[in-house]
Amino acid sequence: MSSPGTQSTPASTEPKHPSRHLLEKSNRKAYLDLCVPLHKAAIKGDWDTAKGILTNNPTLLSASITKGWQTALHIAAGARHIHFVEELVKMMDKEDLALQDNKENTALSFAAGAGAIEIAEIMIQKNKLLPTIQTGKGLTPFFMAALLGRSEMACNLYRETYPTLNETNRKDLFFSFIDTGLYDLAIKMLEDDTTLATARNSNAETALHVLARRPLEFGGRSTSGMCSRLMNSLVSGIEDTYKSLKQTKALELVDCLWDQILKHDDDDVMRLITEPSEVLFDATRLGNFLYRHASIFNLVHETGSIKDIIVTYADHDDENNNILHLAAKLAPQNQLNLVSGAALQMQRELVWFEEVKKIVQPLSIDMKNKDGKTPRELFTSEHEELLRKGESWMKNTANSCMLVATIITTVVFAAAFSIPGGIADNTGAPKFLKDTAFLIFAISNGVSLFSSSTSMLMFLYILTSRYAENDFLKSLPLKLMVGLASLFISMTSMMIAFSTAFYLSCHGLGFVSDFIFILTFVPVVLFVFLQYPLLCDMFLSTYYSSLIFQPRKHMIQ
Repeated sequence: MSSPGTQSTPASTEPKHPSRHLLEKSNRKAYLDLCVPLHKAAIKGDWDTAKGILTNNPTLLSASITKGWQTALHIAAGARHIHFVEELVKMMDKEDLALQDNKENTALSFAAGAGAIEIAEIMIQKNKLLPTIQTGKGLTPFFMAALLGRSEMACNLYRETYPTLNETNRKDLFFSFIDTGLYDLAIKMLEDDTTLATARNSNAETALHVLARRPLEFGGRSTSGMCSRLMNSLVSGIEDTYKSLKQTKALELVDCLWDQILKHDDDDVMRLITEPSEVLFDATRLGNFLYRHASIFNLVHETGSIKDIIVTYADHDDENNNILHLAAKLAPQNQLNLVSGAALQMQRELVWFEEVKKIVQPLSIDMKNKDGKTPRELFTSEHEELLRKGESWMKNTANSCMLVATIITTVVFAAAFSIPGGIADNTGAPKFLKDTAFLIFAISNGVSLFSSSTSMLMFLYILTSRYAENDFLKSLPLKLMVGLASLFISMTSMMIAFSTAFYLSCHGLGFVSDFIFILTFVPVVLFVFLQYPLLCDMFLSTYYSSLIFQPRKHMIQ
């Protein structure tokens, strides 16, 4: 995180400290009788107690009640007691709100650090100069809120503080916003000062370099069980909404940065995206291909010929690995965990490798690194263990599902020759042949037999597959999806066949037949809850993973 420099303010004044007479040893009794109870009341938000003390001793309004020289307002603001602060401010003079403790923090600094927006508004309404008062380290309340990640508070204080910032402050604060994930504020600053797009931090990196190297903040879909998902649905829904909003702001920031960078001439653009390191090289090295990181990849890719120049500059690292070698390395575990199952993880690794392969120069595809390995050979050696786990995961899944499909096939095949209601003696035709329920039985039984047989064939293919690397890209996941979908259809059809058969045979039982009819769909519902997450993961991993590199709209407007 950047360290803010000294801020420039309209007027430089000496810090104003509260009275410290009660902290003296000679006033020890008064301190224990007055300051300690007032301090406790401020922490608890007990205004009634505090009001009684302050009414009888009004000098305490501007007095230090702690060894850190904090006033009652400091304590209450930091503890976020809105009513207490509101009533306390009414009793205080305007100037007393600007009192600073031994670190030169005002009560507004405490409120900013705590993210207490309403309290900050109460104090600023009475003293408009509070946002410009600095701490001993030259930090305004705005800086405090920004550095502590208090987004809403920082937004509220932004307009009052921005005019007081010099060039160094703006640059430091801009990178601090990116470091703390306050992308909305970074966008605001970029709109007010477009030169920040080309500014560099203490490591000589631009904002685009910092974003390219950011660790993953937006996790994938949960891989926990369905019960856990249901229990945590409300909380995860709120978290997902927050993450989605943050992701949108990150994408918007990247878009704004590129928009400003591409306004420069070619030489400047090349310097900005290749020094001190290549943006695309950084993003690939960290495996940042999801969410905003794929967006950085897409933005670079969208620049056309500039992309080709970037890849040319991204020649190799210290081990002579080119950009495709880096894409061939196994991703960190936190990125692999974005999808469930070793097979899907292998698939996602293949997608990333193939996408990077499309943009590198032809010579890079067969280039050998320091160890004498081409990118493909490096990919194979790096993913050998994951490939083995993927094969085991696929076989175990196929074995379990094939067992169920075989049982269903056996049952529905036998049911085809066990006509509900029997057959007529004189004609040999089913007694309920003309009944609609019988027609439903016949169709559902046939569909169940067909779909369960299809499911068996798909799982048999998976079990007998050669399990080459490229099989995990489309072939195996597609067969597993078809197998699972067919298995679901066969189970549903079997239950419908059973329900209609039971209805034809026992429809005179009244509510009992209705109850049995409802119970037959319990296994179907359970199957959906238990297997739908896997099927959904397969679909998203197979089709969505390739689309993350193909934005549905142009990112550079």
